[in-house]
Amino acid sequence: MNDSEVSVEAQERIERAHARVQAMRAEIGKVVVGQAEEVEQVLLGFLAAGHVLIEGAPGLGKTLLVLALARTFGGKFSRVQFTPDLMPSDVTGHVVFDGASSAFVLRRGPAFTNLLLADEINRASAKTQAALLEVMQEGQITIEGEANKLAPPFMTLATQNPIEQEGTYPLPEAQLDRFLLKILVDAPSLDEECEIVRRTTSGRPGDALDVGAVGQVASVDEVLELQRAAASVLVVERVREYAVRVVRETRAWNGVVLGAGPRGSIALIRVARARALLDGRAFVTPDDVKRVARPVLRHRLTLAPELELEGVSGDSVLAAVLKKVEAPRE
Repeated sequence: MNDSEVSVEAQERIERAHARVQAMRAEIGKVVVGQAEEVEQVLLGFLAAGHVLIEGAPGLGKTLLVLALARTFGGKFSRVQFTPDLMPSDVTGHVVFDGASSAFVLRRGPAFTNLLLADEINRASAKTQAALLEVMQEGQITIEGEANKLAPPFMTLATQNPIEQEGTYPLPEAQLDRFLLKILVDAPSLDEECEIVRRTTSGRPGDALDVGAVGQVASVDEVLELQRAAASVLVVERVREYAVRVVRETRAWNGVVLGAGPRGSIALIRVARARALLDGRAFVTPDDVKRVARPVLRHRLTLAPELELEGVSGDSVLAAVLKKVEAPRE
């Protein structure tokens, strides 16, 4: 695959989208120190119109990253702090009787938005977690038997803490599979942590998250065009087949109890397209597939207990899978 196989119009469309995304990345970089890979992966999920699960210890800037993304475009933003006593209707909304009009009216919950931050999602009960399944998969919320469509774009960014286990409810495999990407946030380097401390303690009381420096660089319509541009990126058959072979190999890998299914293959292509757009290309290469395989597939693998006891992670399995499955020549 090369530039000669892409029309001039298609390449120009990708270049316009690329410039817009770079502007969004630059705005996020005004408040998020380091985390270049994590920022990129959140943008990949945004471009691919998917949902993202962000996992990391407390205080690593997961919420700050989401808040900064929300300010880069003119859509609606909602945040829900998940707790054990949170009810499904607290997320989706409910119908109440209005005495003034003598009629039942719909009170919309925070899920009626463009960008939903589900903070510490694993602290809520399974019933409340399941309330997000319909809206994440179907883009609608059913209340009292009536389906309410959400206006696009809609994206859920959920955070969870992998360390604390008491009082948490791990997401089941069926719900994990609804997330396009799982992003792991690591601790900052020494220089990055020093810069974070400097910014936070320079002339400001407290440690409140400050995203005031982030400016809006896209409208809702422009975001939808970005997502359409990403979906238009060309994927030739040999690259598509390569992505499917990678996913199928996870199901046959020794020590993997449950590998990624067809939804994993679809997700791999969707995110690889977004990855190509971030590089300003109108076509996907095998390297795009390799670069996004870990965040796309790591949460779709269930390892045998003996592998986990040996310290084997999903990422190490995926590294071995990518090494085994031969990539097509471009």
